[in-house]
Parts: sequence; C-alpha cells; structure tokens
Amino acid sequence: MKINYSQILNNNLINVLKEVLNEIKKNNPKEHHNLYITFKTNSNNVILPKWLKKKHPEEMTIVIQYEYWNLKILEEKFEILLSFNDVKVNLSIPFKSIISFADPYANFGLKLNTENSRTAIKKKNYSNSKIVKKKNNVIDFTKYKKLN
Repeated sequence: MKINYSQILNNNLINVLKEVLNEIKKNNPKEHHNLYITFKTNSNNVILPKWLKKKHPEEMTIVIQYEYWNLKILEEKFEILLSFNDVKVNLSIPFKSIISFADPYANFGLKLNTENSRTAIKKKNYSNSKIVKKKNNVIDFTKYKKLN
C-alpha cells in the first residue's frame, strides 16, 4: 500500500477553501476581508466567457470582496457571478483548477497542488532521507498586503 500524502493534504486544503467560501456566503466579508483565488483557466470544466479566457489563457486571479452574486459551493466546484468592467459574468471554477487562495487582510494564504502541478516536498533518496523543496512554492503576500 502506498499512501498518497500529497493528495490527502491537497484534499484538506480544498476543504479549508470550501469552509472559507461557506463563511463568506453566510456572513459576507466583514471588515476588509477579501479573497484572492488564482486558478488555471485552461483546466478541465472551468467555465468562463471566451473573451475572458482569451484575455487570461492560462491562469487568472479573481477577488471576492464586495461585489459578487450567486455564490454556490458544490462538491467539486464553486460558481459565482462577478463583474468585469461593469459586465456581470458567471464563472464555474472546479476546486482542482485552483492554484492558490489568499486573504491579505488576515495575512493568510495557501498554495494548492493542482492537477497541473506536483507536490512541493518529495523524498529524493530513501537511503539518507533527504527532503528536497522545489522553488516557487511560497505565496508572496507583499503584492497583496495593504499599505498603511
């Protein structure tokens, strides 16, 4: 039997996101909370208008803060209505397509292992139990932090 730690961890990270989305749906973001969600636009079952997909062919970050409608959290995806340049657009985003999410106000964020990425930590050599970390596995919050 081989335990897939990466998949177990990723499933739980997705559950964290689902719980945050449910909290937002129930209470609307309080104070200055806002949720940045980055996802692969070319991933299977992502639904967004062609013009938006053309503008963001690989990945896109959406912000859930004040102006959003019809937030639905389902088992495999979430759906939301957002405004882009005063045009309201329905989005359907599978959880497997999500790369990361962050709430800069809470100084919180997570990077997920999507269907297009590998685990950040893996065993390289079992004889000496070295652990190797891949580069680019940290979210840089400086671009999201509020300036005082």
